[in-house]
Amino acid sequence: MLPKIALRIPLVSTRVLALWLAAFGIPAIAPAQQPSGAGAPGDSSAKPDSPRPKQEAAPETGGPSKSFIGYVTSRSIVFPDIATSPEPLSPGGKFKIFVNQAISPAYVLGSAVSAAVNQATNSPGPTGQGWDAYGTRVGYSMGRASSTSFFGTFVFASMFRQDPRFFPESHPRFFRAIKYSAERIVVTRSDKGKDVFNSSGLLGPLAAEALSNVYLPRSEQTGARTMERYGSDLAWRFAANVFKEYWPTIFRDMHLQKVMPNPANGGQP
Repeated sequence: MLPKIALRIPLVSTRVLALWLAAFGIPAIAPAQQPSGAGAPGDSSAKPDSPRPKQEAAPETGGPSKSFIGYVTSRSIVFPDIATSPEPLSPGGKFKIFVNQAISPAYVLGSAVSAAVNQATNSPGPTGQGWDAYGTRVGYSMGRASSTSFFGTFVFASMFRQDPRFFPESHPRFFRAIKYSAERIVVTRSDKGKDVFNSSGLLGPLAAEALSNVYLPRSEQTGARTMERYGSDLAWRFAANVFKEYWPTIFRDMHLQKVMPNPANGGQP
């Protein structure tokens, strides 16, 4: 009887040991056998049988280049007042720009177009019609444009120490270019590179129109007609600023010119 009991004790002990290992050993081993990246135990949002994929960084897409305001790498014959350097101009440099503007293709073409409009509207009336009258109107327009440049680009710019040049944007966008072109009518840069009220640019055409009353017909010498021409001058300047904004972009696409940032202020407006 005793031998049988002795045989049963080891058997029972072996079974108990096996059950104990099954109850405590298997749960301890199971986490170590989970695949890499699987959800952590106790995380209800992660499925233990579905490994979490490794998140890869999204490729960076190159956006449009940041636009800045600067100067061009070569001088423009059509628009001599587009800045070609960040350094301030001396009075001699401002006088040189005035001379180049007075004979520039932009001034000649603008005067021809303005004279054609005045010819169509018969303004001034006493000038009449025909090619002789058209030539006279071109002369009037050229005289007013040259006087505007003389007073605005040279005289008042030197007096108030303002920079008469136009600093274009590197990557102009349409609505931004419209806004910037309008702003530069009333805002300009000082010789120190700071934005200031454009007193030279506003007084220049006003002085030129006052001077034009000396040679224009008597019907044009009234205060109302003078201010009307003055408003027309500012409108033409706005249109010219828009052209100046896109002028470097055209030649940049042809690999002939590009806009460089102004180191003085990082190219900011």
